[in-house]
Amino acid sequence: MNQINIQYYKTKYAHFILGSFEDKLCLLDFRYRKMRTSVDNRLKKGLDAVFVEQDDEILRQTRKQLDEYFNMTRKEFDIPTITVGTDFQKSVWEALLKVPYGTTSTYLQLAKDIDNEKAVRAVANANGANSLGIIIPCHRIIGTNGELTGYGGGLPLKKRLLKLEQNLFLC
Repeated sequence: MNQINIQYYKTKYAHFILGSFEDKLCLLDFRYRKMRTSVDNRLKKGLDAVFVEQDDEILRQTRKQLDEYFNMTRKEFDIPTITVGTDFQKSVWEALLKVPYGTTSTYLQLAKDIDNEKAVRAVANANGANSLGIIIPCHRIIGTNGELTGYGGGLPLKKRLLKLEQNLFLC
């Protein structure tokens, strides 16, 4: 049986669960989010693996790069990643990676970016299923009306992350 190495990592922003599979990051998510079980089960099933609490180089790099991000010294991550999801979900996550640091986009714009304007609700669901938070920046997606909408880490954290990025962006 394959294994996903996991570690729990608490920062001043949130308590994360990190996971790596075959030298690639597959999980950077909020430890206590509502969808925790479904995200974990999708990864285990998709990679045919079990969770084992064990540290490794990818997880160490992830913690270091997360710290740099939160200390406003890193805008982009360069950790090898692997995603587990449908082709549609992966297309949404690819589009998310193109939303620049310090900016926001909307679910509607994301749907247009993947040439599927009518799929706004499905785009929002794919956004919520993202298992690589922060790195795949789902926190940068807001409602068309400019309001902050759902976030796995909670709306107060989403607001803090956007503020963090906009402060650095203005420097």
